[in-house]
Amino acid sequence: MSPSPRVAIVQCPVDDLDIDANLDRLHRRVAALPNDVSLAVFPETSLTGYVPDERLHEVALRSAGPTLDAVRSVAAEHDLDLLVGYVERNGETLSNATAYVTPDQTTHETTVYRKRHLWGSEREWLTPGDERVTVETPVGRAALLTCYDLNFVAESHAHLDERVVALLVPGAWPAEHDANWRLLARARALDGVRWCLAAGRTGSRDVPDAQDTVYNGRSLVVRPDGSISMALDRSAQNLVATLDKAVLDRARETVGVFGE
Repeated sequence: MSPSPRVAIVQCPVDDLDIDANLDRLHRRVAALPNDVSLAVFPETSLTGYVPDERLHEVALRSAGPTLDAVRSVAAEHDLDLLVGYVERNGETLSNATAYVTPDQTTHETTVYRKRHLWGSEREWLTPGDERVTVETPVGRAALLTCYDLNFVAESHAHLDERVVALLVPGAWPAEHDANWRLLARARALDGVRWCLAAGRTGSRDVPDAQDTVYNGRSLVVRPDGSISMALDRSAQNLVATLDKAVLDRARETVGVFGE
């Protein structure tokens, strides 16, 4: 594991209910990343999008299925890890899922996190997850959260473990709550003295018979001391950052939370 891994947040719009368009975007955006990037984080439900109605059943994916196989092929082709989101089908149950995909894993090795705290209309259509998930990444051991999970200090505290050095947080945050997005990402980084990579969806939802929503974008990398290392505006672009292990080590020495 490199002491200074290069990571990318791919800030992009999402085509709600159009898996093919989203897969095509994923392939193009990954291909455009620098060759030394070892991990790319996409926004919440980046493969399926989200609308609060019965159409979710038409696009919901199985985690062991051809769409995730296609994502694994992209990871293998470009030799990097990917974090992607989608509405997941498990029988008649739907979840807001995030999959951590590596170049060499099989279908049954894919790590899946299901959003534990549902917001707004999600509560009517989706089932919350019941497990907290960590995964080994080029950055080190990382915990997976999704969007509204940032609001809950208990989720952060549960990962208050010296081995968890980063939070990976795909989001689809509404634009009107921008200040909360940045505040919470910074707080959750400082809670555990760790990196926070928060990937925001940008653009808008413009689907017939569904409420229009403008998304915040504003993806950011937060240092372990809670300060913002890098941040984007609302345009569709990549944020590429080097995470220096020495920065993490200094922050943990200064804060001393693990010596309590």
